[in-house]
Amino acid sequence: MNSDDKIEVADNSILHISLAYPISERTSKSTFSSYSFSGLFDNHIGLNDILIRIEAAKTDDKIKGIYLDLSSIGASFATLEEIRNALLDFKTSKKFIIAYSEFYSQSSYYLASTADKIYLNPEGLLDFRGLSSQSVFFKGALEKLGIEAQVIKVGTYKSAVEPFILDKMSPANREQVTSFLGSIYNHFLDEVSKSRKISTDSLFSIADNLKVQDAKDAVTYGLIDGTKYKDEILADLKSRLKIKEDDKIKSVTIEKYNVKDPSSSSSSKDRIAVVYAVGEIVSGEGSDEQIGSENISRAIRTARQDKKVKAVVLRVNSPGGSALASDVIWREVVLTKKVKPIIVSMGDVAASGGYYISTAADSIFAQANTITGSIGVFGIIPNFQKFFNNKLGITFDGVKTGKFADLGSLDRPLTAQEEAIIQQSVNKIYYSFTQKVADGRKKERSYIDSIGQGRVWTGAQAIDLGLVDRIGGIEDAIASAAKKAKISDYKLVSYPAIKDPIKSLLNSSGDKISLWFTKREMGMAFPVYQQVKETMEQTGIQARIPYTISIK
Repeated sequence: MNSDDKIEVADNSILHISLAYPISERTSKSTFSSYSFSGLFDNHIGLNDILIRIEAAKTDDKIKGIYLDLSSIGASFATLEEIRNALLDFKTSKKFIIAYSEFYSQSSYYLASTADKIYLNPEGLLDFRGLSSQSVFFKGALEKLGIEAQVIKVGTYKSAVEPFILDKMSPANREQVTSFLGSIYNHFLDEVSKSRKISTDSLFSIADNLKVQDAKDAVTYGLIDGTKYKDEILADLKSRLKIKEDDKIKSVTIEKYNVKDPSSSSSSKDRIAVVYAVGEIVSGEGSDEQIGSENISRAIRTARQDKKVKAVVLRVNSPGGSALASDVIWREVVLTKKVKPIIVSMGDVAASGGYYISTAADSIFAQANTITGSIGVFGIIPNFQKFFNNKLGITFDGVKTGKFADLGSLDRPLTAQEEAIIQQSVNKIYYSFTQKVADGRKKERSYIDSIGQGRVWTGAQAIDLGLVDRIGGIEDAIASAAKKAKISDYKLVSYPAIKDPIKSLLNSSGDKISLWFTKREMGMAFPVYQQVKETMEQTGIQARIPYTISIK
């Protein structure tokens, strides 16, 4: 949203929050924010502005309460946690929060549970059945195509390769998924329990036995306060606003409630830089959806060299990626730590390479339901020989000047000697990775190896293991950075600069339009396509999370 989009909020208004879209870390800055362009890119606000606007509404005399109009939300649990905590903080103002929907997903209910009153359409549904995580396996399809995934890895739990060599979860992978999913679910139940005054045992039983199958059940078991139609909700809001039945409710959506960032009004010359590292980690500049080693390293370096910047917060939301690119960014964190405080704030995911770039910071903040850890490395070299030869009738021949000149060729399998060479490289990177974690966390490398091995942990588990310092969101990390820098008055500056979607589209229109059409055509199958595509495009040794984690 542009500052030009700011509208005047009327007295006695409510803040309308829907969030029916994927929530990114930062708001896109479009010069054409009034246009949707049929979904080619969207003008939604990011988490940064959602938090700022809920905080502003807390002290805005014109805003009397919040109306949560929730169904499905495009966010993982750590992002939801930040928004949920902001809503709980809003309630300390004694202003009301009312939630209403025709359907509550488990994620939307997690936010709705903060409300003073939760209502559901009489014919609506509340999804409350526990969490599940599912992996897709491609081994059978690859075998039919004559493609072999040649895997070299370190880490018992480093299961990023499993979808390509197995047809089901390994025992080790099942163990770690059961563990971190259970941790996330326990936190979910604990928080809902506090808000709804229902024991966690009762909540578990309600979900485990699928006791809520209609709106009446949701009332019976205390998950909601009642059933209402929309007109009854409007009447309830009018009563709270103390206006007449035939008066119109004054409201503003959170997208249009464009308030200033409080830090921007500071007259101080001191700055705290927030560097956003979001997406897969790759070498080079990267893109809007990737962490480019050059782009992010330059951003950290700029913040380090700016004398006005007294501390840096590195916001990490990444499943990892290239081990080499991760190391390039890690180096900039190390150099920054020598001259000014640098605090890491973990988002939904900060695992493998995402943890690699975090480990050298002064301290690490994560949400209890952040996905982190996965300290391990791997490489996949596909062998297309049978596919080319038997399926397509294509053969290859050539000459080379050295024994290993064609190492990594896709038209033949690795030799035993080549595989040993790559395994040695993977082992070396894993040793370096675990040593850097040990140095950053002030632990023995043997201990880091014991909790590493590619295993995924939640933020809550990582606290106990010493991989994370504190549970908290980005605002907590910023406050900690200010305290460590011994400043109380400061402005926030963010890096890298946000690209205008229109300019970004023009710079890479072919790729973006192709991706847009692919998403539209493939629908729910797109994530599977994307996972295969990204894996096939990987080069070098990888430090990335086991798979695309989708928790429902």
